[in-house]
Amino acid sequence: MTELLAGCGSNRDKRVGLIGTEDEDEGWTKLITLDSNPDHHPDVIWDLNDRPWPFEDDTFDEVHMYEVLEHLGRQGDAAAFFADFSEIWRVLVPDGILCATVPSPHSPWVWGDPSHTRVIRPETLYFLAQDSYDQVGRTAMSDFRNIYTADFEPEWLNVDGVYFSFILRAKKESK
Repeated sequence: MTELLAGCGSNRDKRVGLIGTEDEDEGWTKLITLDSNPDHHPDVIWDLNDRPWPFEDDTFDEVHMYEVLEHLGRQGDAAAFFADFSEIWRVLVPDGILCATVPSPHSPWVWGDPSHTRVIRPETLYFLAQDSYDQVGRTAMSDFRNIYTADFEPEWLNVDGVYFSFILRAKKESK
């Protein structure tokens, strides 16, 4: 099992995951760390805004991103938003999972940190699931299928006063 901890800083801990997927005890999980700051000594030094990321398609069983996604792109830049999630989808294996946290919409840190450039709310994730687009024309949902072809299925969501935590499963065909 290969996992990516993207935007890790000096942290090497995974904070979100599905029950029954911990393989560390079996000793075969390989964790690759990525950060843009070389002072954190990641395995890979890379700016996540530079796409494509330096990994082959279908590389990771899990991608972990904690307090990272709100630093990418700009609020209202739909093309960058979908490009970011398409890149995550690209490097995940079929049925791989994205485990992430962002500031809760109720947190003072959602815009309190001057480096935050976007807010991700639970409702935002609807746009990442292709099945959600069947409501286009019946609701106010915008149609982004012309720029977004990846597909995620929400596995778990939790919002508290500090964090919005979520797990998304990559829906894609095996090669």
